[in-house]
Amino acid sequence: MSWVSKTLSSTLGRKLLMALTGLFLIIFLIGHVSGNTLLFKNDGGEAFNIYAKFMTTNPAVKILSYLTYISVLAHVVYSIILTRHNKSARPVAYANSKASTNSAWTSRNMGVLGTIILIFLVIHLQGFWYKMHWGDIPMVTYAGEQYKDLYSIVFFAFQSELLVGLYVLSMVFLGLHLSHGFESAFQTLGLNHVKYSPAIKKLGLAFSIIVPALFASMPLYIYFMN
Repeated sequence: MSWVSKTLSSTLGRKLLMALTGLFLIIFLIGHVSGNTLLFKNDGGEAFNIYAKFMTTNPAVKILSYLTYISVLAHVVYSIILTRHNKSARPVAYANSKASTNSAWTSRNMGVLGTIILIFLVIHLQGFWYKMHWGDIPMVTYAGEQYKDLYSIVFFAFQSELLVGLYVLSMVFLGLHLSHGFESAFQTLGLNHVKYSPAIKKLGLAFSIIVPALFASMPLYIYFMN
């Protein structure tokens, strides 16, 4: 067995991979939310449609997209493996124990939060990513060049109260997941230090509030602006 397979099959290796994929997905969220803020621009969707075409045709971005898909799959798979391993290592709960006194609620329920986010991600990909690549999308022309009018797809999708509610609620769960996952990833990588840990914790808390809030504000803005 090679050192790579040994590492990936060990508990420490799995936690390391979880941390690395988690941090990569955090970087992805920063880029994704930054680009999507173009939805707020009052130009009929021109800036957003041009941005969307660049993100789907640029070779470097395509490579990053594949890395994102791989990271999501690895993060999900190894989270399931670690959860099952932890349960099998302690099949019987401690009698009269109070988990809430030993760990935060988010820490104890990362699997549940991750499952909810995964379900949301499937719905999100089916509603937008799948349509973007294979759906029948109207075209628009800017400066003599044609673009898929993805803005109109997003705009009409968020006229649904149910879909807007789903997105906002899912962002709450994302924030809870990030509030523990951000700090946990740095700890797993050994980057926790009495001098830096408080700053990492504050940064993680700010990130887990600001980024999900920005994502949630987009469907709300589109719904109420109409």
